[in-house]
Amino acid sequence: MKVYIIDNGGQWTHREWRVLRDMADARIVRNDTPPEDIADADALVLSGGAPSVASDAERMGRNSDYLEMDVPIFGICAGMQFLSEHFGGTLGPGDDPEYGAVELTIESHDDIFRGMPPTIEVWASHNDEVKTVPEGFDVTASSARCRVEAVRCRDRPIFGVQFHPEVENTQYGPEMFSNFLGIASRYRRK
Repeated sequence: MKVYIIDNGGQWTHREWRVLRDMADARIVRNDTPPEDIADADALVLSGGAPSVASDAERMGRNSDYLEMDVPIFGICAGMQFLSEHFGGTLGPGDDPEYGAVELTIESHDDIFRGMPPTIEVWASHNDEVKTVPEGFDVTASSARCRVEAVRCRDRPIFGVQFHPEVENTQYGPEMFSNFLGIASRYRRK
């Protein structure tokens, strides 16, 4: 299985690759890579990023093009914010930005959270957040300080998390990636 990690300038993009490289043929590509150059993708990961998506979306490169590709997509932090805005959601500064450990309440144990307990500790690093979820998406996890910690699309295999599953401080992070790859594998066989 070939997974491209779209590098949006996040500090932990290489950690995403380190987690995924033992599970799939994972490669990091710049976010200005033409979609035709990654047309053989079985799945995409939209990495976190340094830019504030709400005010500097142009630094997210060709993420809009990638979101039109017919492959499973997993957006992380800025990747989730971008995909939410792309599909009609709204973003804005968090009332109480999250940096460090966050207690995540999982609201749906389908998909990427399959097999996990109702609450886990995750690692967050964000000022902006999704304020309004796009039509056709469900909230799948939340925290006391951020109502939209994770989303999924009802009609396509698109998922997003506000936190960082690639860092060691996040419980069940590798399992989230493994669950995503399982979804991608089933999607590829359709």
